[in-house]
Amino acid sequence: MTLSLLADIGGTNTRVALADGPHVLPDSVARFANAAYQARGQDIADILSDYLKTSGQTVSGVCVAAAGPVQDGVAQMTNLHWVIDAAKLRAATGAAHTAILNDLQAQGQALGHIAPAKLRPVTDGPKAPGAMLVVGLGTGVNAAPVHGSGAARIVPPSECGHVNMPVRCEEDLTLMRFVEARLAEQGEVAHCGVEEVLSGRGLINLHAFAAAQAQHPAATTSAQVFDDLDKDHPTATHAATLYTRILAQTLADLALIHLPYAGIYLIGGMARAMAPHFARLGLSEQFRETRRVDLLQNDFSITVVEDDFAALTGCAAYLHAQVT
Repeated sequence: MTLSLLADIGGTNTRVALADGPHVLPDSVARFANAAYQARGQDIADILSDYLKTSGQTVSGVCVAAAGPVQDGVAQMTNLHWVIDAAKLRAATGAAHTAILNDLQAQGQALGHIAPAKLRPVTDGPKAPGAMLVVGLGTGVNAAPVHGSGAARIVPPSECGHVNMPVRCEEDLTLMRFVEARLAEQGEVAHCGVEEVLSGRGLINLHAFAAAQAQHPAATTSAQVFDDLDKDHPTATHAATLYTRILAQTLADLALIHLPYAGIYLIGGMARAMAPHFARLGLSEQFRETRRVDLLQNDFSITVVEDDFAALTGCAAYLHAQVT
């Protein structure tokens, strides 16, 4: 059996696994804390080397998904001082074949290789041949179209989590100004991109806004917000309602830009956590608003990917397609 090595490098942890062709071996998945390696002046090369030493395996290929931009085959991590290139991967693993993907690109490569049981429909709609759209909602926010299949599949790089938050009503305008002032107070760039309202910290910003209006204490973690949401607390419900409305508008705009007739797929921790609430908060109804063209009313399904290892699956599928 010829194995390949996969890694999904997040801001906090790196997941590493082995794959046989396009199939991830579930029992091989291991998790490494990035902070421990960075504190020792080490990086992904040391994680991969340690994994192979422990597993005793030899691999012919390695593919990593990095939470950061990839340009000219080099990944620069957003939340870590790590730079990743092919030479570093070859030196650490001895693999002849190497590939480096942005984490969202890896998720896009996984589409079509995820078990149906791990796909949760949230907005019904026809699925026709054509592009798909993968939207990441987690520690950060990003989205990209997915074109083609196999070795011809293309998932172009994107940083659309930093586009402007959609503003459609007076409350949206007040919210935007609130978030920008909050960012300025924290010494950050005072720009209310969609990541500032749809990521994990974005939900905290929304709760702070709702709490300020209700004169209630604001939550400090997204876990607190979800705990209160499960209890139907009004402030948490207000925050989640804002989240759903902004997400619906963002997805509608992206759908008209990319025309994902084969479906929109939401991935990431925030997508999975919000999925049980989307129906009662009206995601589908707000997405399918009336515009001059009727595409939003008639096309585009929305599905939440509930596979926590989808990025590893995408790495395996991509590497297998490139070497066969």
